Amino acid sequence: MIIEIGKTLISSEIIEQKFVCDLNACKGACCVEGDSGAPLEPDEAKTLEKIYPIVKKYLSKDGIEVIEKLGKYVVDDDEDLVTPTLGNDECVYYYRKDGITYCAIEKAFLNGEIAFKKPISCHLYPIRIKNYTEFEALNYDEQPICRAACVLGEQLQVPVYQFLKEPLVRKFGEEWYRDLEKVVELYIENEEKEENENN
Repeated sequence: MIIEIGKTLISSEIIEQKFVCDLNACKGACCVEGDSGAPLEPDEAKTLEKIYPIVKKYLSKDGIEVIEKLGKYVVDDDEDLVTPTLGNDECVYYYRKDGITYCAIEKAFLNGEIAFKKPISCHLYPIRIKNYTEFEALNYDEQPICRAACVLGEQLQVPVYQFLKEPLVRKFGEEWYRDLEKVVELYIENEEKEENENN
């Protein structure tokens, strides 16, 4: 089922799937696994240019070398703006502590050094957004590296859209999120009604 709010189409998996990040289990794998860097919006690419001197001190030596060779962002094979990577998987904007990979951009943000938390594509993960001419499609990106997050989400009974409230509001606004909550309430009522009718 697809849910429509304004010019966004939302997969029902975002409502149904339970999800809470478990860093102790995944070790921040989403920062270092994939076939490309983190997707960037045009204004985010410009922001990376501005904040790099501040974020640089948190980066690995290898990451700095790649950035200073390729740039703060690159264009991938699909002609999309993305963060550079070490090889074809590790985003260069990372650091490791106690065996866990963290976002260096977010570290600078949390330390009050910059106003940009991290690329919205990272903040929204495991939701991925596909842009079309008339609308944006939001889908749940199921990956083996997030199995522990699904287990923890089930234990805590937290669906994806609730876990990602902050980035969803950041991307689409408070009113959009309130509309989503109303739609979810109706969706759950209809599901329960159908279940009762079938019993």
